[in-house]
Amino acid sequence: MTKEIRVDNIKIGASNPLFLIAGPCVIESEASALRHAEVLKALARRFKIPFIFKSSYDKANRSSIDSYRGPGLARGLAILKKVKEEFDVPILSDVHCKGELEQASAVLDVIQIPAFLCRQTDFIIACAKTKKVINIKKGQFLAPWDIVNVIKKVEASGNNKILVTERGFSFGYNNLVSDMRSIPIMQKFGYPVIYDATHSVQLPGAQGKASGGEREFISVLARAATAAGCDGIFIEVHEDPSKALCDGPNSIALKDLEGLLRQVVGIRKVISG
Repeated sequence: MTKEIRVDNIKIGASNPLFLIAGPCVIESEASALRHAEVLKALARRFKIPFIFKSSYDKANRSSIDSYRGPGLARGLAILKKVKEEFDVPILSDVHCKGELEQASAVLDVIQIPAFLCRQTDFIIACAKTKKVINIKKGQFLAPWDIVNVIKKVEASGNNKILVTERGFSFGYNNLVSDMRSIPIMQKFGYPVIYDATHSVQLPGAQGKASGGEREFISVLARAATAAGCDGIFIEVHEDPSKALCDGPNSIALKDLEGLLRQVVGIRKVISG
């Protein structure tokens, strides 16, 4: 059993219910962020599933210099703060450099360490020292047992408020695979493990100047991860993934989320006895 981690009034891990991290990959506009948050909170309330809103103010690790990155630090955090205040939900976003941490930690409830940065020691230490809950995205290049070294960096910095997220492993060129054994393996290190069902179907760089994805497998993998005992599900959603400015091919349509939540909540009840 994993430790219990608190995010605002949400209890994560231990014997607590499956929880949801969801939102558009990147903030496209204030209106869009508010629309998505309203629908997501209503769905989470309907299924009695704890909910954290996720959207990025800046996606620094894009395939191309021409890729849309988001509104930036100041404007993006202002939008996330409005979502937090208007809908009373915890907020998660990824941070890409130490210089953003002071401003970001004033708004975010969870600081996410991007998968590509999960071995950057100085950055991880700086994130940990904010005393915020830290969500470590396991790099596509790490075996599940290697995540313990990242966890120890956060712990050594005086922070035991840790979440770990599985997002697939590199499998040849432009492809990822998911090994559901990674969920119980990483849970043995004592912290809640989340399954990112959307980035796990990403095809990195497959479109040349952008990543592709196989969104038709999101539901399959989310159900499998829930059955494997993950503590939470991470899902990027969009009103119209075909028009999303970032990661549309591996985002689920907002209208399809209700059916998936019904399935994973049902599976969770079964495995919980």
